[in-house]
Amino acid sequence: ITPWSSFYDAVSQDFKSESLNCFSVIKAVWDVLDYRGSNDSGLLELSKTFRACKTVRFPSSLSNWLWTAFTYTAMVDYPTPANFMMNLPAYPVKEMCKIIDSFPVGADVVEKAFTAASLYYNYTGDQKCFEMEGGDDPHGLSGWGWQACTEMVMPMTVSNESMFPPSGFSYEEKSEGCFASYEVRPRMNWITTEYGGHKIDKVLKRFGSNIIFSNGMRDPWSRGGVLKNISSSIIALVTEKGAHHLDFRSATKDDPDWVVEQRRQEVEIIHGWIDQYNKDIAQM
Repeated sequence: ITPWSSFYDAVSQDFKSESLNCFSVIKAVWDVLDYRGSNDSGLLELSKTFRACKTVRFPSSLSNWLWTAFTYTAMVDYPTPANFMMNLPAYPVKEMCKIIDSFPVGADVVEKAFTAASLYYNYTGDQKCFEMEGGDDPHGLSGWGWQACTEMVMPMTVSNESMFPPSGFSYEEKSEGCFASYEVRPRMNWITTEYGGHKIDKVLKRFGSNIIFSNGMRDPWSRGGVLKNISSSIIALVTEKGAHHLDFRSATKDDPDWVVEQRRQEVEIIHGWIDQYNKDIAQM
């Protein structure tokens, strides 16, 4: 239904829109990590650079640590300080890129990437070291892993235009990973068989009503969203600077005007549905 590379293309675009240098540094770091982490002495030095609580055994652990930080920061690129995933400042993607861009010319690319990612894991400054391997997931997303192996199977790839290393999708690898973790195998076509999704605009126009599809384009998940109105009562509210379900978060005194206006529109639309319902009932 959605291009498989769209999620990571969107993450990359968030960083690229702040700074081309920032995007380029992150794009370059993965090969450097693999090269330096190819032997024990290199892993030891990288462990020191990353302030790992224990010497890491695999360079992929460091890559995953960076990958998680950059991906989730793009998701929660809120215009105000928040703690949905981690404690973060307002516009954290911009702040990460400021960190990278503040390094002098010729500075180590790994040091740049690590320092930027540390904003995600240690904005409060209270972490003395980082658990790179074997620690608990601080996000509590084990339930999501199960869901992504059963109901919400979403093939994801990484394109050459992304700041992440290019990769494809293999159903066999996904299936084996799901079976090893949960003893289930993903059913690739179950969700569209059960709920539909193909030609969603034509289907909903005939059978749906009273739906608001809300998306912020800073959120990489928006690439799988409905971004245009389908009918007079199936409305798409799209904000250019919005992030992951920003409009559902509690209001703050620092909310920008466009968030306040989006929430006002949502309330107004829903009030209209209720008023129309009450009028219809009164005429029965």
